[in-house]
Amino acid sequence: MSHVLLLNGPNLGTLGTRQPEIYGTTTLAEIEDMVAGEVAARGWKVVSEQRNGEGELIELLQEHSESVGAIVNPGALMIAGWGLRDALADFAPPWIEVHLSNVWAREDFRHTSVTAPLAAGVVMGMGALGYRLAGHALTRLVTAS
Repeated sequence: MSHVLLLNGPNLGTLGTRQPEIYGTTTLAEIEDMVAGEVAARGWKVVSEQRNGEGELIELLQEHSESVGAIVNPGALMIAGWGLRDALADFAPPWIEVHLSNVWAREDFRHTSVTAPLAAGVVMGMGALGYRLAGHALTRLVTAS
């Protein structure tokens, strides 16, 4: 069965309790279920991975190069994750970058993403709904599975 890689970076494993005023109260498991529901009509499953280390995220991208696409929240690695950026540049399937908060409404250092220019699209500021929107977008971007 074809799959979508749902890849989440540093500190996103604590969603639901981590700064809920910024990131909401939806857990990563709930997000996984939302994305799975969105892509199920295409017969795709979701492989959800979260790691705090950049090297681990790079390895996961390489391991899942056969996926139909990916939804990636690099977390703070969007700012200076050059190794992750290079791995995403080599990741052939379409992928969408997601951020729960509107990074433009936050601190200035969050206003630059080294990874976003490589993405098929970026969804930010929509909370957990952003992941579902990214899943929907992938169902439209991927022409064959």
